[in-house]
Amino acid sequence: MTDLSKPWPFGLSRRNALFFLAGFAVLIVLLHFLDRPLSAWGTGLPHDVRAVFEWITEWGESGWILIPALVAWLVAWLLSLVTRDNIKRALAEVASVAGFILLGVGLPGLASAILKRVIGRGRPETWTVDNPLSFQWLNWGAYDYQSFPSGHATTAFSLAAVVAFLWPRAFWPAMACAALIAFSRIVVGAHYPTDITAGAVLGVLGAYAVRELFVARGWLFTSSDGRTERRPLAAITGLFRR
Repeated sequence: MTDLSKPWPFGLSRRNALFFLAGFAVLIVLLHFLDRPLSAWGTGLPHDVRAVFEWITEWGESGWILIPALVAWLVAWLLSLVTRDNIKRALAEVASVAGFILLGVGLPGLASAILKRVIGRGRPETWTVDNPLSFQWLNWGAYDYQSFPSGHATTAFSLAAVVAFLWPRAFWPAMACAALIAFSRIVVGAHYPTDITAGAVLGVLGAYAVRELFVARGWLFTSSDGRTERRPLAAITGLFRR
């Protein structure tokens, strides 16, 4: 996955998509056996440790990402309509970056929000010995049954992928931060390991899908010989070189 120039991560392609899906299903089934033990361990950590993770988990909220991205895109786009030359081009580049962040994080998050309500898996607090797996299919209201996949993990990993697409050197720090946010969901008792794993995969694949959408429309990214790269932000850097 570290080769960000490929159209899809994990060696995924149209030819092996079904095998990838089957492998993911097997992984979820295997991880399920760790769900309860790891959940109980995480929620049993000392209060001071959990307090730190309660702060970390807040960074998995999407509002602090999507609202500034939306404002930046709208302002840059509107100003680009009334400016000229280098400033107009720089504002267009700002709008394209902000738009990519907005869609790259927002669309996977939306998919997660829909899926968790359709699947309706019970959160760790609903676990009982007699009913370890509980579901309320097509649940649109009860928070306790919106566990799979984790929305925080989806947001964290989609943002990490988006940041890495824009600045490849940030790949490992971004992924490490995403993993920490996802892990925090176990410690605070909101999700199981299977939930955050599904969220991580959904977030990464969603970000890749949005990048492919941008490539197809010639926005921000270019693809040649099977390699995808961000276009140079020449107008923005040109303004700072003056």
